[in-house]
Amino acid sequence: MSTVKERLEALGLALPKAAAPVANYVPFVRTGALVVISGQICFGTDGKLAAEHTGKVGGNVSAEAGKAAARLCALNVLAQLEAAVTDLDRAVVQCVRLGGFINAAPGFSAVAGVMNGASDLMVELLGDRGRHARSTVGVAELPLDAAVEVEAMFEVR
Repeated sequence: MSTVKERLEALGLALPKAAAPVANYVPFVRTGALVVISGQICFGTDGKLAAEHTGKVGGNVSAEAGKAAARLCALNVLAQLEAAVTDLDRAVVQCVRLGGFINAAPGFSAVAGVMNGASDLMVELLGDRGRHARSTVGVAELPLDAAVEVEAMFEVR
């Protein structure tokens, strides 16, 4: 079985540095066997929002770019999880839930397909431990005009 890091490398990806909160909250809370990750927006590995991931999906952001943004959110979620538990391979029992928020243009209803960017990556990296319950909603605005935001809950050891 390959490690999360090996799977990341095979996909040409790397976890970014865990982003600092931009308001009065903490990036994660660990309680008992759960880690709850605050909403993570689609920062790239450089810590910035790319122009193609800023704005409204179904408007100035294509559904494909929105799906890529959701994938970046998942990487940022895993960076926060790694900060919480140190070793993703040893500590993660299960991704319990993902919550997706899509900055959607009026009339854009294909939010589930956009959120698949995060869900698919979670399964690619964690295997069956990455299968999760999920909610996805279209919203009018997101912080910094990000196209996507993803929050998560994990069972850990």
